[in-house]
Amino acid sequence: MSGRLEAWLDDTPGETRGIIARDGRFERLLIQHEDDPPQSRLGARSIGRVLEVQPGYNGAFVDLGAGTAPGFLALNRSVSVREGDRIEVEATAEPREHKGPALRLIGPGQGTPRLLVPGPDVAGLLAALAPGVEVQTGVAAIQAAWDAEEEALAVGDLFAESGVDLAVQRTRALIAVDIDYAHLSGRDPRKGRERANREGLIQAARLIRLKSWGGLAVVDLVGSALNPDVITAAARTAFAGDEAVFGPLSRFGLLQLALPWRRTPVEERLDAGARTRAIALTRRLRHAMLSDMTLPRLVAVCAPGEAALAAPLVARLGPRAALRADPSFAPGKSDILEA
Repeated sequence: MSGRLEAWLDDTPGETRGIIARDGRFERLLIQHEDDPPQSRLGARSIGRVLEVQPGYNGAFVDLGAGTAPGFLALNRSVSVREGDRIEVEATAEPREHKGPALRLIGPGQGTPRLLVPGPDVAGLLAALAPGVEVQTGVAAIQAAWDAEEEALAVGDLFAESGVDLAVQRTRALIAVDIDYAHLSGRDPRKGRERANREGLIQAARLIRLKSWGGLAVVDLVGSALNPDVITAAARTAFAGDEAVFGPLSRFGLLQLALPWRRTPVEERLDAGARTRAIALTRRLRHAMLSDMTLPRLVAVCAPGEAALAAPLVARLGPRAALRADPSFAPGKSDILEA
């Protein structure tokens, strides 16, 4: 996949974010929390103990020694384990929806469940996904993180230059993509629909990557008399590198494809819990400090419960940062003031 790449690294206490844009549009939002169990990180290798073999699921649950939900190891004719076995495994998908990580069997293991090799951190992921690209930090990275977050949480977007109105939504069963086309005056309608489908597939693939989604996806294309070869070729180009498996184009103009789960969905990373709000406040304070280095001291003010969680994070910002709990502030409300 070609295009001009940009990369940012926002290393705020409590959470690290990596952002990648291609040709000016955000494509990746990578988020890692400091308190994430390292065994659950994509690519981590661990010694695990088989807790239970479930023939009905065609898999086994594996204790990784993280004190969290066990990992799931899919079984087949070439992969067979028994309860109590010690095995070496690799995390192939991060936790989501209260499920533990998905695992791949490497071989037999010895000893207690423990981490052997951590998965790559955000800086390592940026180096792999955007090789040779200078990574921006500081104020620019924080702003890019906010902008990418806003787009990742949006349902869709309007691309006026191509007349595409795109919606991308996820249910428990599948990802639904709806490509609509607003005919542009002076353009050939047929060519306009073809261009809309091609651009819609490109932007849908980008947004799904940005949201870190996987599973079955159904794309409602523009028009019904579509050329299956043209649509499939456009879809393969749009989802290149995503390990997508494509189904046939239906007579209703629907394209089906399956994408592997790899990372925790962004909306789960950005939940509205108190810990997430404490990190967000720390990020706002850090942004204010970096934006005006002449200010001697800045104070973040928030509700007492969030202040308790944010205190150790704010302390790591240095002597220019301060925190004050104010009972009059409702949870989620905060302010940044000059000391």
